[in-house]
Amino acid sequence: MGGSGYAGGEFLRLALGHPNLEVTQVTSERNANTPVSLVHPNLRGRTNLKFRKAADLDGADIVVLALPHNSAAKRIAEFEAKGKTLVDLSADFRLKDPEVYRAVYGEDHPAPEKLKDWVYGNPELHREDLRGATRIACAGCFATSVILALYPVLKLGALAPKDIIATGLVGSSAAGASSSDSSHHPERAGSLRVYKPVGHRHGAEAQQELPGNFPLHLTAISTPRVRGILTTVQAWVPDGWSERDVWSAYREVYGAEPFIRIVKVARGLHRYPDPMLLDGTNYCDIGFEMDQDTGRVVLMSAIDNLVKGTAGHAIQSLNIANGWEETTGLEFTGLHPA
Repeated sequence: MGGSGYAGGEFLRLALGHPNLEVTQVTSERNANTPVSLVHPNLRGRTNLKFRKAADLDGADIVVLALPHNSAAKRIAEFEAKGKTLVDLSADFRLKDPEVYRAVYGEDHPAPEKLKDWVYGNPELHREDLRGATRIACAGCFATSVILALYPVLKLGALAPKDIIATGLVGSSAAGASSSDSSHHPERAGSLRVYKPVGHRHGAEAQQELPGNFPLHLTAISTPRVRGILTTVQAWVPDGWSERDVWSAYREVYGAEPFIRIVKVARGLHRYPDPMLLDGTNYCDIGFEMDQDTGRVVLMSAIDNLVKGTAGHAIQSLNIANGWEETTGLEFTGLHPA
């Protein structure tokens, strides 16, 4: 559903190469009867499907909702009648508390009674909950980069209970396929623009998912890159803690994770995470550096916002839910140089 946008197109790209998935239908109201490859030219030769209207949708085992925010929840009964498993790429079912949803999105949730049925689609945190799941609410891209950077060190007490400040440098594709004044090329090209200094909606997701009760502050900056998020997190370690303790937290929690890589090397150009190296991949690269004199630690995470931040963790979650090998369809390792 909504396969003409960037998130929907990325899910299509991954699903068409997945050995256990067969894409049978793709909807787009404004592109109905248009070949999918005319909208997503990278899919030339990969599919002969044409977009169809939602009213013409047949049933399927899995229905993927790549619709604008606050659209899927209003039509959820319609989609539940079409497929056993629903995967939502929007924000409609991420927040579990209707009151928090109202505070963040400024309106009542259209289907609050359904919120409890959905599993938050972050495999590193919810792998066991995802097994057999039929309702998957995929995490937000900025939220994903913040959560994955912070989760191990908060879970194992490697950070002091002080304010945590996260700044995300975000590629333009995170704004979606619809154009606006801010995405107009003469305004965006070469620009580094703070577009959400306070009150970013993904902050509520991060607070919901991360352990502990602490002040978390998010700032988002648009960049000229098309893909990718580089997040830096400013935090402090408890008295007596060292860089070794931070290392230990990441190794203990992420040691067996197939899509988490700890990037912290002493020499070379690529000593820290860089989203340029992750285009098209489902990896999250995480690094850190600590000032031993002050106890300040800078955590860094990099992802492709359309893959690990959206369609990739949707595929990863589906793999887990269906009992398939978790890495299936997500083996691309990226390019260098890019």
